[in-house]
Amino acid sequence: MAFFKEFKEFALKGNVMDMAVGVIIGGAFGKIVSSLVNDVLMPPIGVFIGNVDFTDLKLDISRVRDAVAAGTDFLTHDASATAHEPVYLCYGAFLQQCIDFAILALCVFLIVKLMNRVSRKKDAPAPAPAIPTKEEQLLTEIRDLLKQRNSQNEA
Repeated sequence: MAFFKEFKEFALKGNVMDMAVGVIIGGAFGKIVSSLVNDVLMPPIGVFIGNVDFTDLKLDISRVRDAVAAGTDFLTHDASATAHEPVYLCYGAFLQQCIDFAILALCVFLIVKLMNRVSRKKDAPAPAPAIPTKEEQLLTEIRDLLKQRNSQNEA
């Protein structure tokens, strides 16, 4: 029974609930960034480098497997002579995920930077009143004397 009580205390702490909300929002944010990368950014980049869809980039490594099985050199091995399924090294999907990560990291960095700036402004102390220079003090005295003289002349 103590185990469940301890678990309940842990699960209902404010930090755990905040973390759970953060994970859920982070997952949704990750989907938004993936859509941004896949649907908005990558098509123009693919057109720029020659109509390449990064997820379709792959390297056929079956020739190495088939050549080793046949005991021949994989550079001169005829892949059509074997009936095995091809094996691909899908480096395009990896590149796509790296680009997703870089953009997601940039977005999170910008959000954290914005939040830090907002919290600094909120926590910043009020600026101290400026100490007037000697010129400003003298001009203030002259202004006050002129006001006093004008009020005496009117009376």
